Amino acid sequence: MPVTRALLARLSRRALVTATIAFAAGAFAADWAPGSTDWDKLPEAKKSKVGLYLTPQQAYEMKKRNPQGIAFFDIRTRAEAVYVGMPSDADALVPFVEHQEIMVDWDDKRHMYKLEPNQDFVTEFERRLKEKGLGKEATIILICRSGDRSAKAQDRLQQAGYTKVYGIAEGFEGDTAKGGAQEGQRVVNGWKNAGLPWTYKLDRAKMYFAR
Repeated sequence: MPVTRALLARLSRRALVTATIAFAAGAFAADWAPGSTDWDKLPEAKKSKVGLYLTPQQAYEMKKRNPQGIAFFDIRTRAEAVYVGMPSDADALVPFVEHQEIMVDWDDKRHMYKLEPNQDFVTEFERRLKEKGLGKEATIILICRSGDRSAKAQDRLQQAGYTKVYGIAEGFEGDTAKGGAQEGQRVVNGWKNAGLPWTYKLDRAKMYFAR
């Protein structure tokens, strides 16, 4: 059977599509899959010594089943809550780290203004728990941008005597795509990408104010 120019063109297009799909699959292969619970394979940056993790959906369902008995805290910065939004069911914003009041120092590794530990973190955390009538034995859920800060905050709270602190491993925005048309964008996983409730309309009573 003779190979025509049109057939060669079709085969070339098919090969290009196949290669593109393979590249895209490879680009996302290194990321944490949405909804994954294979915690042993969790990237090191997302791991805590506590070792308690949830998917966004699991966290959402836990909070819905027991809204008063479970504390759900967003531990991102105030700027993130304002400009990126916040989970609708979060009880409060309790930043684990914060930007300097006047942002003058730059973090070359993170490509952003430098963050500093929030010295108020545990104090504010305890105040918010007390408002809910909960103590150190309560079930607590933390969410940050992509899971690394919540892991560190879990360990900090364990040091302070809290025993059941879960981190949402995918975070609010999720991980960045490592290739393809959306490379560098947080489209891989996370609370927002799972279609769970969130809002830009913030409740002042839930916001953090330095005291």
